[in-house]
Amino acid sequence: MLKTTDLNAYYDQFHVLHQVSCEVHEGEVVLMLGPNGHGKSTLLKSICGLVHKVDGAIVYKGEAITRLSTEKLVNRGIIYIAENRELFGEMTVLENLKLGAYSRNARKAEKKNLARVFELFPRLATRKKQLASTMSGGEARMLAIARGLMSNADFLCIDEPSLGLQPNLRIEVFNIIREINRQGKTILLVEQNIPQIAELAGRIYVLEEGCITFEGTPEAAAREERLKEIFLGM
Repeated sequence: MLKTTDLNAYYDQFHVLHQVSCEVHEGEVVLMLGPNGHGKSTLLKSICGLVHKVDGAIVYKGEAITRLSTEKLVNRGIIYIAENRELFGEMTVLENLKLGAYSRNARKAEKKNLARVFELFPRLATRKKQLASTMSGGEARMLAIARGLMSNADFLCIDEPSLGLQPNLRIEVFNIIREINRQGKTILLVEQNIPQIAELAGRIYVLEEGCITFEGTPEAAAREERLKEIFLGM
């Protein structure tokens, strides 16, 4: 469904990603692990058109999308859900959700997607008129994911959804991501060091110092002593 080949990414003169090649098949959850500051978020942002200096190839559904604008990528069904949530605090939950349906692809499905989002996130349904700035960390994370779903995207790049959450809320967010995948969405997921999340993934990549250092199944990762100790918490 999506494939990067020899992808390099830069912030000004700083070379962040080095010849990164990875792929995500339709219907998969692929997990990208690695230390903070080693390029995981940059990879997601590069795929989603948010890094302006890239070279190499990004192909989505057989079409080259390298250096396309974020707006065009959203219309093609690719969305980035940021770890810092990027909500509009002085707008209500409902207003934030409707902003997620801004693209041409999403506007015609807004009512259907809103009903689906409230089914997945019943807590948001009861807080439609609440200002986003007054929500708890877990609720804000759910709103960010829900707003991403309002885009009608098929391919979700989700950046550290459990960051800063208590263990019970992490489990709740992971269960929602599992259900989103079960409903047909393909997911590229970045996390740092959360053992539970490996259960969600069909395959795992490890990104260190801007380079892919491991690719394989969770079972294969569990046989790698270094990965067990550093990333899988085993």
